[in-house]
Amino acid sequence: IALSGSFSMTFLWCDLHKGLRIEISEQPHTMRQVTNIIIALQKFKQVRSTEFTDHELFNIIIENIVEGAVNLCFSALTSVIHIIYATTGVIQCTVCDGLKKSLVQSQGTPNLLAVTLRGGNSNRSVGINLSTYTTPGCKATNGQPICLKIAQSNLYLACTKESGTSSQPHLILEACTHDHLRKPTTIEENDGMERFLFFRKVTGGSINTFESVKYPHWFISTSKNESMPVDMCVEEDTSRQKIFTLQDQKVI
Repeated sequence: IALSGSFSMTFLWCDLHKGLRIEISEQPHTMRQVTNIIIALQKFKQVRSTEFTDHELFNIIIENIVEGAVNLCFSALTSVIHIIYATTGVIQCTVCDGLKKSLVQSQGTPNLLAVTLRGGNSNRSVGINLSTYTTPGCKATNGQPICLKIAQSNLYLACTKESGTSSQPHLILEACTHDHLRKPTTIEENDGMERFLFFRKVTGGSINTFESVKYPHWFISTSKNESMPVDMCVEEDTSRQKIFTLQDQKVI
C-alpha cells in the first residue's frame, strides 16, 4: 500500500515470512493518511496469527483504517503527536511516607500534613483515590500516570506555580467543581489539567514516588520534621522524603 499527498510517502509491505515492513520516502502525504497508517499499525498489534493470504492482510488493513481509532491528537501546524491520558481504574488507599508518617488533612488550610499517628488516631489518615491512566499508542517511560484525589471530596492534589511569578512548583489541594474535572476520564497534554497528573514509579514492590507530569523532576515530598505540609521538591533534594507506601488498598 502506497500513500501519498503533502508530507512524505509511506509504504506498508506485507511479507508472509518476514511480517510487516515500513518504508518511508521523501515524497509527501497528508496528515490524514499518516493517521490512517498509525491506526492500521495499532490494530496489527492485536493480530496473533501470521497465516493470512496477501488478500486477507490487505482487507485487515483496510477494515481497520475505516473502523479504528487511536487516542493520539495531531497538531496540523507542527505535526507533533500530543498525548491523551485515559483513566483505567481507581484504587482507594491511605499513604505513608518513608518515615511512616501518615498523610492527614490540615484543619482550616488547603494542605496535607505528614503526621506520625499513634494509638487510636489512625482514622485521621485521609483516604486517597488513586486513579490510574494509560497513554494509548505511547509508552510512558517515566512511570504510570495517576491522579490523586481526597476520598469523598472534590479535592485533588495538583502541582502548580503562582501565575505571573518565577516561583518553584508547589503542591496544593484544589477543589474541582466543573463536571469534567469531577470525573476526569481523559486528560490531554497542554489542556490545562496536567497539574493533576503525576508519574507513579514503584520499586521493590511497595516503594512509590510521584513525579509531576507538568513539572518534570519535581516530586511529592514530606519534611523529615513532624506535622509539616506535604509539598514538592526537586529530584536532587535529599533533605526531604520522596518515597511513599500505600496502605489498605482496595479497588473502587
